Amino acid sequence: MRFLLDANCCIYLFSHAFPDLNRRVKATLAGEIGLSAVTFAEVAHGSERGLMPPPPALERLASQFPVLPFDEAAARVYARLPFERGNFDRLLAAHAMSAGLAVITRNTRDFACLGDLDVEDWTQP
Repeated sequence: MRFLLDANCCIYLFSHAFPDLNRRVKATLAGEIGLSAVTFAEVAHGSERGLMPPPPALERLASQFPVLPFDEAAARVYARLPFERGNFDRLLAAHAMSAGLAVITRNTRDFACLGDLDVEDWTQP
């Protein structure tokens, strides 16, 4: 595994709002992209409240990309991150950093102060 998807990119995959994202995801090998349990929780929370993606689509997403548990190593990295606000992005960043993975997101500014984190925006050509 090389990448974790941020929640915004999970949602964009279903809306097809960013063709470059869909193209690049399709071009990866099976197992290269995963979902943090944190991201899955964030997207599932919206899904259960009528937001994109609908629950059956969320299940398809989870079947395509393995959901990685947020573990003790990720929690320890989270504890050391500079605190701006406690949100899903910080938890996702800690998870990616602990596993040595890059985050695929459109919101690169949300991760800008975390210099040790590899962040990629696949929504841009």
